[in-house]
Amino acid sequence: MSSTPPSATRPADPSGRPAVIASAATAPSLIWTALIVVYLLWGSTYLGIRIAVETLPPLASAAARFAAAAVVLALVLRIRRGPGALRVDRRQLGSAALVGVLLLAGGNGLVVLAESGPPGTALPSGIAALLVATVPLLVVLLRSATGDRPRFWTFAGVTLGFLGLVLLVLPTGGADNVPLAGALTVVAGAVCWSIGSFLSGRIRMPADPFVATVYEMIAGAVVLAVLALGRGEMHGFDPSQVSTRSWLALGYLMVAGSLVAFTAYVWLLHHAPISLVATYAYVNPVVAVALGAVLVAEPITTQVLLGGAVIVAGVALVVSTERPRRARDGAEPAAPRR
Repeated sequence: MSSTPPSATRPADPSGRPAVIASAATAPSLIWTALIVVYLLWGSTYLGIRIAVETLPPLASAAARFAAAAVVLALVLRIRRGPGALRVDRRQLGSAALVGVLLLAGGNGLVVLAESGPPGTALPSGIAALLVATVPLLVVLLRSATGDRPRFWTFAGVTLGFLGLVLLVLPTGGADNVPLAGALTVVAGAVCWSIGSFLSGRIRMPADPFVATVYEMIAGAVVLAVLALGRGEMHGFDPSQVSTRSWLALGYLMVAGSLVAFTAYVWLLHHAPISLVATYAYVNPVVAVALGAVLVAEPITTQVLLGGAVIVAGVALVVSTERPRRARDGAEPAAPRR
């Protein structure tokens, strides 16, 4: 999955992230700087995953990535806030662990597996990003299954998005067919990610998103490490055989994806309307496809362009339809936790 840190993963209002009112004192230049950071860094993490797994064990490297990011974030919180910074009760800890396992071990882990393997089997990073973009659509379906009634245009966007998914993975008989096994693996990861995002707004999580992220990443890293050992990924592993570019990619994922972009995203949630912040859900796939094509020559076929455009259009329709209605005073009110 994208390297979106777990407690920040609310693809848009459909996932239950409360909106915040933009501060009049916040310079628009700062908001757009933070948005560009989120657009570029989270969009680039799909390519980072592909490069990392070229010579690193997929699940083991994902475990290392989140474990390292959790340690750094925990140390920063401890230094800045004091000894009690990470204190949570047992129920909050269990909730954060459950969400972390769904988002990171299920969501991100399956994406990492899909992008690993030899050419022709591994899913291109741009395709993975387009498939992950269906998360807001899946969250809408989860809301509907639990009694919520999204708007007509929300369902229209969901239908459009899933039509794009079918167009993207439909076999055409050509050499550039999307690997079906990898595509289905990413869709399964998107389902895990959606369930985790959906549950995080309905169970008792730590109040501070940074603290929640620490425990989510730790839980996800532990499960990923166990799965890596179960798959025998560390059997015969020789760090000296790992390429420099794979090590650099792993470091990039740790720092740029899991720390810098997450901090920018959380800052945006407190300074910009959620309808603006949520645009990352359909900008990230575009960035990922472009980077994959330019930097590692991933093919951009007519099928990719058509299916991807339909998916992004569906997600954009859902995000725009689900933006909070304006309050009487003209401000954008907080969306309820569904």
